[in-house]
Amino acid sequence: MKKNVFKLKTKQLKDIALSLQSKVETGLSKENTEIQCIPTFINPKTTGIDGKALVLDLGGTNYRVATVSFANGTPTIHPENGWKKDLSVMKTPGYTSEQLYKEQADPIKEIKIDSKMPIGYCFSYPAESLLNGDANQLRWTKGVDIPEMVGKPVGKPLLDYLNKENGDRFTDVKVINDTVASLFAGLTESNYDAYIGLIVGTGTNMATFINADKIKKLNPDYKLSGLIPVNLESGNFNPPHLTSIDDKVDACSDNKGAQRFEKAVSGMYLGEILKSVFPCDEVEDRFDAQKLTSIMNYPDIHKKKYVDVANCIYERSAKLVAASIVGLVMVLISHDPSIKRVKLVAEGSLFWSESRKGKNYKVLVMNEVQKLLTEFGHSEVSVHVGKMDNANLIGSAIAALS
Repeated sequence: MKKNVFKLKTKQLKDIALSLQSKVETGLSKENTEIQCIPTFINPKTTGIDGKALVLDLGGTNYRVATVSFANGTPTIHPENGWKKDLSVMKTPGYTSEQLYKEQADPIKEIKIDSKMPIGYCFSYPAESLLNGDANQLRWTKGVDIPEMVGKPVGKPLLDYLNKENGDRFTDVKVINDTVASLFAGLTESNYDAYIGLIVGTGTNMATFINADKIKKLNPDYKLSGLIPVNLESGNFNPPHLTSIDDKVDACSDNKGAQRFEKAVSGMYLGEILKSVFPCDEVEDRFDAQKLTSIMNYPDIHKKKYVDVANCIYERSAKLVAASIVGLVMVLISHDPSIKRVKLVAEGSLFWSESRKGKNYKVLVMNEVQKLLTEFGHSEVSVHVGKMDNANLIGSAIAALS
């Protein structure tokens, strides 16, 4: 690749940020838009959190189970980091909801449950929050397709299955997205003006708090006020300045036309982008961001052309994520100009990946965020990124106990 088709100029990144800002505002006003901006009808406690919850965390590949106990607002997780299980089998064609429930139930039997408790379910797929804390599934992403679950509640069928298997141990279930879980976990640090939850791993997405009066599509009968958690489903953003290579990756995907931003930045697709640059080369099938960073980090054992392109793809991914963060920050500033300090709780293996020969992904993202904020005249606004161990588990427990 003689010319770096993945290089994005500052003007192009500003276009992307402005496009996301505009589409978020549209998503707050209307249903079924590109960036859906799905309200979550759970008001998280920020103080006085006490009690114990079972937490389930279903991600793009892995599944975790843990109990989280809060005493005086401090969480204790058992087992530490959760009981982890590879659930990539759910991507198998023909996989059923019954099979999924059984896989999810099995590790719960290994955890001591000494009294009845609520469930916090971190469900990392598009779902529409319900007033009772459950959610209706909208669609599958990340290579999963279990059609009989789409359009139905996520939590109640699983709760019923688990109670049947465990003798009515669980009282109720609250379902939140992984970005909303990260958002809730960030509230344990209180000295910020605004909060954003970000995932950049197998997939990508963002969440934040939006004042109810700015969410024009809210049903007035709900009589909601104050800050509402909003799951953007920003992986479906179709940004300007994508390339013909991105079009090729999209055309070969199983959800053509959808998740265009995710296909340009997330771990599941970065390897596909590199493979599309070299269509005549034989590259292994399961080629993800981990393999891509391995090429970057060990250039001596890979072809130079692969190393160069891998670096370009990695850097573009980081800059696209930076532009999306800035677009969302500008939404928040437009709603409340007093916002100066923003807490970004970032999760995902790609976001925290390291480049031995260059700048780490997080550094690339945050350098670009500050540069773009300055370009837009917001140099006084600072975004503070943090990695919180087990943010999904803590945030889901906060949801269950709120």
